[in-house]
Amino acid sequence: MFVRSMLTTHAEVAEPVAWCDTNDVRMDLYDELLAEHGRAPLPRYTPDDFSRMLDEQDPDVVVVTSPDSTHARYVVEALDRGVDVVCEKPMTIDVDGLRAITEAARRSTAELVVTFNYRYSPRNSEVRRLVSEGAIGDVTSVTFEWLLDTVHGADYFRRWHREKASSGGLLVHKSTHHLDLVNWWIDDVPEVVSALGRLAFYGEDSAAARGLGPRPALGRDGAADDPFALDMAADETLRRLYLEAEEADGYVRDRDVFGPGITIEDNLAVLVGYRGGPVLTYSLNAHSPWEGYRVGINGTRGRLELEVVERTHVHPGSAGKMLGPDGKKAPVVDPSVTHVDAAGGARAFGSRLVLQQHWDEARELPIPEGVGAHGGGDAMLLDDVFLGVGDDPLGRQAHYVDGVRSVIVGIAANESIRTGETVRLSTLGIELDAPADLPAPTRA
Repeated sequence: MFVRSMLTTHAEVAEPVAWCDTNDVRMDLYDELLAEHGRAPLPRYTPDDFSRMLDEQDPDVVVVTSPDSTHARYVVEALDRGVDVVCEKPMTIDVDGLRAITEAARRSTAELVVTFNYRYSPRNSEVRRLVSEGAIGDVTSVTFEWLLDTVHGADYFRRWHREKASSGGLLVHKSTHHLDLVNWWIDDVPEVVSALGRLAFYGEDSAAARGLGPRPALGRDGAADDPFALDMAADETLRRLYLEAEEADGYVRDRDVFGPGITIEDNLAVLVGYRGGPVLTYSLNAHSPWEGYRVGINGTRGRLELEVVERTHVHPGSAGKMLGPDGKKAPVVDPSVTHVDAAGGARAFGSRLVLQQHWDEARELPIPEGVGAHGGGDAMLLDDVFLGVGDDPLGRQAHYVDGVRSVIVGIAANESIRTGETVRLSTLGIELDAPADLPAPTRA
């Protein structure tokens, strides 16, 4: 996403100057993309050469899109060199990484931006606007249910994300999006966290309990009628980025979702208490037959509800056609379904935003939609990253403090699952308040 933007929509203000990766095959592919736009191949560096890359290339910005457990190393060194950083969420996966990044951001003259593209989705922006304008009064509680289907959800159990030591689990890697949304919507700071979670569907124990029988070690070896098979050879991007790149660094993209070695959970429930009083009840399920989310925000004047159906159903054996290289999904919509039919059980693709104030009937509100991913949200985020933030009363560009506040809830929830105890965030030794001199976000 970032590279294509630098070659097209934002080519006048930014250009890539170097690659830093473990895999030459993947860098070959991106050099081909440069060639398509009349650019020469870029200098290449391995992760061990990151310091040398900063010395030799003197970049203005480092974009960090590596596995989550490695973020802190690159973010901290770049900030200490005075180099601005754009970091994919989550910022990091544990307290040590969070402390290192926070301290570096506070002492650095450079800027750190965390890319929370869900803030820019028009439906989520409308929730922020309505809550901030007082449509439901003072917020008292939030319920948030997120459903990942058996294409998107399953994919976290094929890749490096399946290992909590690499990803922090779904409460860190995935839920940081959702937790940031709540923090932003209600403009409050999390304070106390309690959580439960387990691996109930994926993994070898779950497969054995359901009598699934022997499984192939890799998704590519699944039977033609196996809904969890993944044929990377059938998709050009997956084939070139991963299948043909395996020999370069040994990374295997399609491990079986019911195989051994999975250390993350697929069913999660979290309770979060906020400094100002609201309580969040959050759940995530990673094996749903449909994909989307439901939010209810209760306030002293009424209630706001958002329901989003991002994919209505999954076709067996279609994982390779429905996944991008990062596991993102393309919607599968039945064209005959135009509305939610309570009698027939049909599920409509799209979003529904409902406001009901006390002593009044419920009103469905229009949601503006843009062009492109996340309702046009990705394009707006890229504008903020490359062109700078204009007058945005919704405050959609995230400071590093926002990244801290979202990921620390996931970190605390993991600790609560491990110990069975409630975690007060103040005991983790991470500052959650923004520095008094923190400037308004400008650009990375």
